[in-house]
Amino acid sequence: MYSSLKQYFGFEQFRLGQESVIQALLDGHSAAAIFPTGSGKSLCYQLPALHLPHLTLVVSPLLALIQDQLDFLQSKGIAAASIQSMQSPAESAQVYKNVADGQIKILFISVERLNSERFRTFLKKVPISLMVVDEAHCISEWGHNFRPDYLKLASYREEFSITQVLLLTATATQKVIQDMAAKFHIDINHITLTGSYRRNLNLSVVGVNETEKLATLVPWLHQHQQMHGIIYVTLQKTAEQVAQLLTEQGIQATAYHAGLGNEQRQQIQQQFMNGQLPLIVATIAFGMGIDKSDIRFVVHYDLPKSIENYAQEIGRAGRDGKASDCLVLANKNNLNVLENFVYADTPESTAIDYIINEIAQSQGNWEVVMNSLSSQSNIRLLALKTLLVYLELEGVIEPAYSYYAEYKYKFLMPENELVARFHGERAQFLQTIFATSDKARTWSSLNFEKMQQTYQCERSRVLTAIDYLDQQGLIELQTKQMTQVYKVDKNKITEGLRDELTQRFQQKESSEIQRIHHLLAFFASDQCLNLQLANYFSDSHLQQACGHCSVCAGRPAIMPVVGSLMPLQQYNAEQLSAEIAAKLGKDDSAVLRARFFCGLTTPIFTRLKVRQLSGFAILENYRFSDVLSWINNA
Repeated sequence: MYSSLKQYFGFEQFRLGQESVIQALLDGHSAAAIFPTGSGKSLCYQLPALHLPHLTLVVSPLLALIQDQLDFLQSKGIAAASIQSMQSPAESAQVYKNVADGQIKILFISVERLNSERFRTFLKKVPISLMVVDEAHCISEWGHNFRPDYLKLASYREEFSITQVLLLTATATQKVIQDMAAKFHIDINHITLTGSYRRNLNLSVVGVNETEKLATLVPWLHQHQQMHGIIYVTLQKTAEQVAQLLTEQGIQATAYHAGLGNEQRQQIQQQFMNGQLPLIVATIAFGMGIDKSDIRFVVHYDLPKSIENYAQEIGRAGRDGKASDCLVLANKNNLNVLENFVYADTPESTAIDYIINEIAQSQGNWEVVMNSLSSQSNIRLLALKTLLVYLELEGVIEPAYSYYAEYKYKFLMPENELVARFHGERAQFLQTIFATSDKARTWSSLNFEKMQQTYQCERSRVLTAIDYLDQQGLIELQTKQMTQVYKVDKNKITEGLRDELTQRFQQKESSEIQRIHHLLAFFASDQCLNLQLANYFSDSHLQQACGHCSVCAGRPAIMPVVGSLMPLQQYNAEQLSAEIAAKLGKDDSAVLRARFFCGLTTPIFTRLKVRQLSGFAILENYRFSDVLSWINNA
């Protein structure tokens, strides 16, 4: 273990917590590592992967995380690869081949890759020693950025016969840790929690009016000249505005958000990493996987989404162990924005009804194309995925398999030459695949029904064969339109099902709203900020006030009084609603009107292009719950 640490990674000693996690894995156990951001979680699988006999499969939520890890491992001479949608067909075919040949030690994938029938068919034939789940708090509904697809990882572990699992996260409350351990059967003795406190981070919260934020920030940034830093904002337009205003004040700043093109985002990130851009003004789209050691400051221009998000985002500062400053400009002005994000994700009970009826009317299996179903049911995509997971937990549906609706291929050599490379039944099998395909000028599409009529065989055998031809560079394969197929148990569709599911979403909504208010109380508190964080994350390592946060320095944040808005009762609800009610027609509801006035997006709004109507977002400064109540009482 120590010789590998020196030989591959150039270190003499392990960091706190690493050795016990690695030893547990090398002794054949599953483990969990809850370490603060930037304290070396990745080494906990990188080193064991060198000693384990088979593949280490790393499941990660973000491409940026994967690319950084890949670059690092390849620079150390460790055989690592990823399979992801940005690759050309030839690149992914080469990775499949290298994994099948046992040449790759570590394979990175996004969790969504496991929805691919083609990939799962391939993976069942590959021996896997260890599955690593990065950002593992995503598997828990009580985690701060729950990802429904993560809930399936425990069953995939069984499906692929993976004996060992490693869960990694920086932010998990006691409830989340227990949930993670239970789902993956991890012994409490193999859970290593090193504590969330980082002595080199100076936390500071200042209560400031929205109109005075810039005036407060500019002199603070002048004190941090020649240093690298990140300023976090909630909205894309705020990122653009703040970057421009700072640049006008002589402070070089660049906006970064999901609305920019992919290439532009990558270029900005690369320039920040290599020191060409000192300051990024970003939405939370920026930062996951940013392993830059000399970030000297992190500013929250707007409130973070939760205490967990705050802990993760400040964790990007001072990874080299040197003193770094973390500032929050706090007020309650964008409280409604944070709350409204939560309300926008809660489906109406009529939309839940629509899904239940679709399932009840299905014959045998139920086939789902997510984007279409989201649009038809008017449930946002993440909420729809969550609803389907809830239905799985109720036993109503069970994922059978997913497949691409279309498999297209083109020959990279003459068809007869390709077939001539094979003999006997195999050659005949391939000839049948090609003969039953639907042919266009260049591309052909697999036709499984025609194939079945001529040649009785499992669908998976056709996919394995076509995959093999792609890996060998004999054809180029393309896949389109993911379709998820569920088995249905109609006996579980009870009378109270809709109400149960509605209640579950309402509990989730109220838990998220509570989380936001917990965050405000945290920033406005007169208790040590670091001690509060330690208590929140069940960390017993810090027992007393830190002595170097703004509260310990005698400067607890005093939240400014929020300016009052015109009472909603002074608006004419009927007059304001006329245009949107006419546009929605039979779909009109109080919830949809409230979303429209608050400027919240929903699939039906996209379909009907309601942003063009004059009333869209007219009440965006009001809380959604107040607007809804005003509409219901009008």
